[in-house]
Amino acid sequence: MRFPTLRTPAGPVPVTAPAWNPQRPGAMPSHRYRPAHERVHVPALMRRWPGRRIGHAPLWVPVDLRDGNQALAEPMDPARKQRMFDLLLAMGFKEIEVGYPSASRTDFDFVRQLATVPGAVPEDVTVVVFTAARADLIDRTFEAVEGLPRVVVHLYTATAPLWREVVLGRDRHELRALITEAATHLARRADGRPGVRFQFSPEVFNLTEPDYVLEVCNGLTELWDASPDRPVVHNLPATVEIATPNVYADQIEYLHRHLERRESVILSVHPHNDRGTGVACAELAVLAGAQRVEGCLFGNGERTGNVDLVTLALNLHTQGVDPMLDFSDLDEIRRTVEHCNRLPVHERHPYAGDLVHTAFSGTHQDAIKKGFAHHAKVAAESGVPAREAPWSVPYLPIDPADLGRDYEAVIRVNSQSGKGGIAYLLQTGHGLELPRRLQIEFSRVVQEATDDSGREVTAEELYGLFRAEYLDAAPDRPWQAGDDWAEVDGRRGEGAGPLDAVADALRVDILHFSEHAVGAGAGAGSDAVAYVEARVGGQVVWGAGRDGSVLTAGVRAVLSAVGRAQRE
Repeated sequence: MRFPTLRTPAGPVPVTAPAWNPQRPGAMPSHRYRPAHERVHVPALMRRWPGRRIGHAPLWVPVDLRDGNQALAEPMDPARKQRMFDLLLAMGFKEIEVGYPSASRTDFDFVRQLATVPGAVPEDVTVVVFTAARADLIDRTFEAVEGLPRVVVHLYTATAPLWREVVLGRDRHELRALITEAATHLARRADGRPGVRFQFSPEVFNLTEPDYVLEVCNGLTELWDASPDRPVVHNLPATVEIATPNVYADQIEYLHRHLERRESVILSVHPHNDRGTGVACAELAVLAGAQRVEGCLFGNGERTGNVDLVTLALNLHTQGVDPMLDFSDLDEIRRTVEHCNRLPVHERHPYAGDLVHTAFSGTHQDAIKKGFAHHAKVAAESGVPAREAPWSVPYLPIDPADLGRDYEAVIRVNSQSGKGGIAYLLQTGHGLELPRRLQIEFSRVVQEATDDSGREVTAEELYGLFRAEYLDAAPDRPWQAGDDWAEVDGRRGEGAGPLDAVADALRVDILHFSEHAVGAGAGAGSDAVAYVEARVGGQVVWGAGRDGSVLTAGVRAVLSAVGRAQRE
């Protein structure tokens, strides 16, 4: 067997199965799990959400600096937290959860910085801070937010039966008393501070009895004396996804229709992505009455992550609804998030991945090419610029230019290989493994060469183009380097390693670095090839270097980027 660790389903085909479905029962222990309808009862109601559509954006609340940050193997340092906060402001977020100040010294110090540095928080932006239902933690939280003119203090407690029994050891009445006691203390600490509002999250809401959630939330609405001009936030998390999105929508609609003082309550949701349906849960929840959505950029978070606010917002954009956020340079947003989280965004991630606006299929490429031509023709006939004309191009649900991108095919179908293209030929012919974004950039060079000649290029010609554009672009500059220093052309630099020090000496920022050995099959001995994406004088450019030394290859790649920036 090719896969001896797998147990191919071999049970008898069910007698009720149609002839076209030969699937067989397997050995997976599915009997160990209870379906959602047995774990939590959702009262029957005449659903209204299926007939609705989303006509405006909810209030987006990014939790990257708290929920996303706590899920990182290496949490953000202060500089990364500030960079993320600045990005969120630039994108247009007006309510931002910034940390858990009672649980982390770094978070406490960051909140104090926001509170004490003049202009750190714009006048129309509200900061949210997170705290557990304990008096000492609440006190510490209020120490952190002292001086902030607008703040939401976010109180949370797990309420689902399993958590009550196994984690907290309290019954419904005892847990309600604990929440009420903490909420009362919260109200006392906020007395005389009109800029403080309250939020409550019954953690694992989607596994909690709806009547119990109503009992707790309505009690807090009354205790906190919610009013339209000082509303409370009731945030209903799908902390662990356990059902299809329509079940979550039913739960949200039930609360939406039964919460007391509804005009004084902001109904919020916080879906996770354990079943891969976080985006669908959020969208259906908005249809069901949610007014506010918490999530993270590109879906970072515990386990499989929080709901992705980028996808949610751009889904609205593609429906003609203003997301009230800016994504006009999505690549810069992605680079910043990757830097802050130290995690990559997947190449197939909706809207933002390196491959989402590319086509490997010749038929797709042909349809898109014709679609662009048709779009330009319709725009011209209508007398409007193509960038302002209604968008309708096959295989592209969004105009890449809206996101600061152009459509570029990462590879071209090669008539000789039948399955080749740029990346395929460079890898198989010369052992080069270009990063995806470099493939996109280099494809423009290849496109110009093939368009000028009117023919496809061979593998050798392709490598010649790559060598001329990147490997030979490095200016001949004397350099030397140590463990944490470097000198280039007499200019000294310092860094965490020799390559960082070279970049410091050249006054460039390295955004991406990768390297690999060239395989023996490529006839290149033991050379190393390095690739660098760098910001040089405001430009983002790629460079590449090749040498028997890994360090020298990396330095050549940085110099290549500098040389190409000067050339352009």
